[in-house]
Amino acid sequence: MNKVTCAFISVLRHTNKSYSSAALLGRQLSYKSDLSLEKIYPNARLQLYTPPPPAASSDGKFNGYIPMDKLDITYSRSSGPGGQHVNTVNTKVDVRFKLAEAQWIPEKTRQKLLQVLANKLNKEGYFFIKSDLTRSQQLNLADALEKLRTLIRAQEVEPVGPSEQTLEKLRRRHEQAARQRLQLKRERGQIKADRQTPSGVDF
Repeated sequence: MNKVTCAFISVLRHTNKSYSSAALLGRQLSYKSDLSLEKIYPNARLQLYTPPPPAASSDGKFNGYIPMDKLDITYSRSSGPGGQHVNTVNTKVDVRFKLAEAQWIPEKTRQKLLQVLANKLNKEGYFFIKSDLTRSQQLNLADALEKLRTLIRAQEVEPVGPSEQTLEKLRRRHEQAARQRLQLKRERGQIKADRQTPSGVDF
């Protein structure tokens, strides 16, 4: 029984003659709870909206956006503790994509990833990320995507060279080690010289 039928039956059972049937029916169908979205957010557009992807970063780095339609996402049974929930719900997430064709990753970063992950790609060039951290399918998917973002951004971190102070400390350590090595060599040479019998001395 749908909402219109229930409202019509309620009108027929109504005993107050001061309202017409049409007025009562309209009142029943137009009723809005105080907790309805129209009353909580009166000026909001009650429509689902998917924002467009962000523009490419001006510095040519990964902006964090991962297009879901470019990923192959599968779900399976998770291992580990969890009772009967583990045996009935597919919570483990497997995310894979072709790294060489991932145009949403900047070219320079993608080439670095191809070198670093060369041994982790299958024959078709797919890279896999798995997550079974929680017993929630959505949380595991979010965890897998965050792993992917962290992996991509790690390749964009420029290596920082040692500072002048660090180089000076290393130079002093090398000089000190060289002096100690020469001093030890002289001491050993002196010990060997003392062991030798002086020439021309007859015991």
